[in-house]
Formats: sequence, C-alpha cells, structure tokens
Amino acid sequence: MPLTVAVQMDPIEHIRIAGDTTFALMLEAQRRGHALVYWTPERLSMRDGRVVARVRDVSVQDVEGAHATLGEPRRIAVEEEVDVVLMRQDPPFDLAYITASHLLERVHPKVLVVNDPMHVRNAPEKIFVTEFPHLMPPTLISRDKEEIQDFRREHGAVVMKPLHGHGGAAVVRLMPDDPNFGSLFDLFSVTFREPWVIQKFLPRITEGDKRILLVDGEARGAINRVPAAGDIRSNMVRGGGAVATSLTDKEREICEALRPHLKRMGLILVGIDVIDGLLTEINVTSPTGVRAVKALGGPDVAVDVWDAIEAKRA
Repeated sequence: MPLTVAVQMDPIEHIRIAGDTTFALMLEAQRRGHALVYWTPERLSMRDGRVVARVRDVSVQDVEGAHATLGEPRRIAVEEEVDVVLMRQDPPFDLAYITASHLLERVHPKVLVVNDPMHVRNAPEKIFVTEFPHLMPPTLISRDKEEIQDFRREHGAVVMKPLHGHGGAAVVRLMPDDPNFGSLFDLFSVTFREPWVIQKFLPRITEGDKRILLVDGEARGAINRVPAAGDIRSNMVRGGGAVATSLTDKEREICEALRPHLKRMGLILVGIDVIDGLLTEINVTSPTGVRAVKALGGPDVAVDVWDAIEAKRA
C-alpha cells in the first residue's frame, strides 16, 4: 500500500548524494511507490496543539546536482496527511533539535516517526552508550578539571570531545602530561556549556573505527573507517577512508546485547561505532553509512529499513 512519507532534513539542495543516507532512504521509498514530501525543521509548527508543516512535494533521482525536483510550498496537517516521518536533520543536538522531537512526539505513533522522537531525545549518542559500560572503553563525562585530571592519571593518553558534537568536530587526543591540557580545558570551557566526554585512547584506531548499521535491532551492514595519515578521526567528512569489512564475534556479541533495547525503544535505524572490539557511540539521531556500505559491495540497508517501516505500518 503506498504511503505518504515526509522527510524532515537539512536543505536538500545542499546535500552530497553520493554519501547521503537520507537520500538513499528517499530513493528506496520512491522505488516502492511511496509519495515523498519534504520540509526543513524550521517549517514544522504547532498551532493550538495541532502539528502542521510547510512542505514541498519532492521527487528524487541519483544524479548529482539534479537530484531533487520540488513542488510548490503548501501547508499540511501532519497527523492527518502523513503516514511516516523520517526525522533526518543533522545534529547539533541542541534545543532546536529537542523541540522538533517534542512536536513530532505529538503525532507518533499514529504517524510513524523514524526514529521514535521520544527515545531519540532521551538517548543522545554519547550518553545512551554509557548504559553498556561493560562493552565500552573507560569513559568519563565531566567538565570538572580535577575529575578529568584524575582520569588522565589513571589511563594515560585520552581522547576529549564535546558531549553533543558530531562528525568528528573538536575531537582531540591528550597524551600523558600533555602541556596543552590547560589551554584545551579553557577552550572547551568557553566553547561548550555541557560536560565533555573523555575516553581512554585506543591505539588501534589506526586500524579503523567500524560503523555497524542495525535495522530494528539486527546488524545489516558495516564499513571500516580508517583515519587519514596524521589524524585520529576516522569520520569520512574528516578525511577518513571507508573499506569493506565483516563483523567479528565480539562485534556480533555487542549487537546482540543492544538488540532488545533498540527494538523496545523504536530505534529502527541505528549506527554503532566500534574500535578494537569496544563500543564508543550509539548513533540514533541521523545515522549515516547506508550508501557507503552498498558502494563497497555490501547490502542495500535502505531496503531493510523500508521493510521494517512497512511491517510496522501494516
């Protein structure tokens, strides 16, 4: 049965389709005969308790620079005119993001929002993962200087990053007795109001940071992201390179441990990051990697996502 699918995302004209997971999901929805409408987050409103949006009909094709054809803007009542919403705008996970999750929670589950907006709000990637400390490297969440110093004395080299950062921005490695710590502490203090994440440095990051995609709790595809020379960040937007990979027994154990929690929380598409057999993040806001997995000869995870969505709608 054809569905009306709304995509809440950043401006579609600015995306790079070769690596864009949202675009892959749109292509697969269109292939199945679903109607697509699109809005950016600021076009979502609530009037007298009723969620409305200024939308544009959209059709897509896998042609860079001519990838989207948009209709004229129109106003819709989301609960009455939409079957599925893909909440796919990129972080930062700030008050605007949280507000959007509250508005979409008003229409879910009558309108299936992917991922469940309440649990997206309650499971920011670098905090949700701490529910599984036995799967993680030693991790501290703090902005207390003495606490951070104690952690560094215990673990030596550490990585420090913003709690609600994304895409590898502002991720730094601090060596034992690093003279830059004081300056970095001051910089983080004035730049980020929330606590930060400090983790024991994992030297085998040079061998890659594996992104594993789970659909409705099941592992469906993976890529290994290898940092560029002279960098510790494996994110592809920071110069990391993606290579084909398979899952180790330890990684399968991690996925199996997460599966019941992801299913219970309605987190249909999730990307986890694993370094040297240790879980570092659980990405639920706008997970990426679908196109990279397929480009490297793996499965088309967009197919699995839409199979799961259609099953839930049915």
